[in-house]
Amino acid sequence: MIFETHAHYDDEKFDKDREELLGSMKENGIEYIINCCAAVEDIEKTVQLMETYDFLYGAVGVHPDDAEKMSPQVLEKIEKLCGHPKTAAIGEIGLDYYWHKEAEVQNLQKTWFRKQMELARKEQLPFLVHSREAARDTLEIVREFMKAGMYGGIIHCFSYGKEIAREYLDMGLLLGIGGVVTFKNAKKLKEVVEYAPLEQLVLETDSPYLAPEPNRGKRNSSLNLPYVAEAIGEIKGITAQEVVKVTNKNAKKLFNIPN
Repeated sequence: MIFETHAHYDDEKFDKDREELLGSMKENGIEYIINCCAAVEDIEKTVQLMETYDFLYGAVGVHPDDAEKMSPQVLEKIEKLCGHPKTAAIGEIGLDYYWHKEAEVQNLQKTWFRKQMELARKEQLPFLVHSREAARDTLEIVREFMKAGMYGGIIHCFSYGKEIAREYLDMGLLLGIGGVVTFKNAKKLKEVVEYAPLEQLVLETDSPYLAPEPNRGKRNSSLNLPYVAEAIGEIKGITAQEVVKVTNKNAKKLFNIPN
């Protein structure tokens, strides 16, 4: 059974068939799903999902794209949700400089990234980190917190090279691998997957985004994860079944979900 560590089923792209799609997960080999908050206004949607589906857990936090909407009140709301029995992580948090080149906005992102990492440390919850075109700043902040008693976490949708991967792996963190690994031009990511121990990889989709081949460009869902497992298996010279087995174990250990 597959453990999906990062999806956004609260997204409007699932509004027409969300119930039907999620209802089909177990029969299609998806054991657990972590639904990740992104936008401030969507936090309650994740709570509703994790209270509706027994196999779905939530990560609570705010994406760097929404840093300008953050406030002490929003942070307090996230902190309260840490006490929910199905809150599995703090996320999706981090830095994204792709759309945000202004120093003022980048500094704001770093401020709220640190505050949410501090919350993860306080609550002893794993964190799910988004990093896009912000490799060094993200690494610096993660390293800063990992020195001070953090529980652990995932670098979501890992997109950097082996040098950065090594830094995170040496800290004991996991790398989230999704549909990009199936792309023909994903040479850098394939090298990272080959290099990283399987015990430090987890499967994810970032649904509804980043669908793997042969469904690239379409709406993504957890049902596409077998393609990701197969691609990882080919790179590492093992079966897709072994990839599923080990990554499932990795995720359950991180999120403290028993077998």
